[in-house]
Amino acid sequence: MGKGFSVRKIVVTGALGAVAVALSVSGLGYIPWFAGASLSVLAIPAIVGAVIEGPVVGILVGAIFGLTSLVQAAVNPAKGPLDVFFVNPLISVLPRLFIGLAAWAAFRLFKAKFRAAGAAVAGIVGALTNTVLVLGALVVAGAIPLALAGTVFVSNGLIEAAASAILTAGIVAAWKGVEERPGKSRLADEGK
Repeated sequence: MGKGFSVRKIVVTGALGAVAVALSVSGLGYIPWFAGASLSVLAIPAIVGAVIEGPVVGILVGAIFGLTSLVQAAVNPAKGPLDVFFVNPLISVLPRLFIGLAAWAAFRLFKAKFRAAGAAVAGIVGALTNTVLVLGALVVAGAIPLALAGTVFVSNGLIEAAASAILTAGIVAAWKGVEERPGKSRLADEGK
């Protein structure tokens, strides 16, 4: 790995990537919503990775999330009417690469003094990045009309962003609390 990619970053990438896969495969990454729709919290591992370890980790975890989405669509396309379009990596993988990058950039604006607010804003920005780019890719591919994309954005995307803000802020606070306590492991200091 490159000079800037420490053992710690590899471990965090692997752990959060495993969480992304587990959320996707188990169905726990989808919160039931009205009219048979569901809210997705699958972007949160990529957002958390970007906040705690930087954009490269966020991009890699986002890639794992996207690849999981692609594989799920390939092996179980009857799950939903749009799932067949997620076999295309331009819809399932490419948009997910930008989740971590956007979340990291948003977090950097607040990092110095307002970590909790920065993590919440990163959660909002990361979730909205996922929603906008995936819906945009579906519109460009002709899978859905623009009006439907707008409706999904308002009915799901904004709620997902709010949930992501709350969960990301909580997870980052817990992670940093464990990391900063006395008697922490050597891995906590690795790469700093």
